Amino acid sequence: MEIEVIKTNGSKTGEMVTLSPEIFEITPNDHAIYMSVRSYMANQRQGTHKTKERGEVRGGGKKPYSQKKTGNARQGTRRSPIMVGGGTIFGPKPHDYVVKLPSKVKKLARKSALSYKAKENNIIVIEDFIIGEPRTKNMVTILKALQIENKKILLLTPSSDLNIIKSGRNIKKLNILEANKASTYEILNSNILLLQKGSVEIINKTFSLN
Repeated sequence: MEIEVIKTNGSKTGEMVTLSPEIFEITPNDHAIYMSVRSYMANQRQGTHKTKERGEVRGGGKKPYSQKKTGNARQGTRRSPIMVGGGTIFGPKPHDYVVKLPSKVKKLARKSALSYKAKENNIIVIEDFIIGEPRTKNMVTILKALQIENKKILLLTPSSDLNIIKSGRNIKKLNILEANKASTYEILNSNILLLQKGSVEIINKTFSLN
């Protein structure tokens, strides 16, 4: 699959790049995508939820009231779960939500997500560019020139560029990642996949590895 490289001002360069059919033209595996997205979402959870059990609640050394003649059920401690302010029965405890996947499933899911984007014609390849001064205005100008400023965009760069990251981090619908670090969820969660020309080679190398 060939796609034309676009300049930052929106004009055409006349240069074509080839998107590997083994990555961008496969039959998408929906189950692999489901497993990958499920794993990503689960791994975002901190798992720090916690309630106190009766042994952790403060107080309870003194009997709340008399054993008899109150009309209430007998109680030996205010820590009891049936007392106001007492401990919680079977409450949540901190635990790990991580869902691990085989590397081949992760790779298949990302290739499937990229193939979906290619099939929907939602991939734009832009020339490699640098931003001399980190300003949001610089990034907005580029997105407006491409006429995608109102869409959800995932910009993939060949390597980490601090000026590009700083220029785009305040744009609500723009996410900037290195090409080899984009997850299936992040690819699918965008309307437009904006690839710097150099990132195409990085993607090809990443998925050609066994």
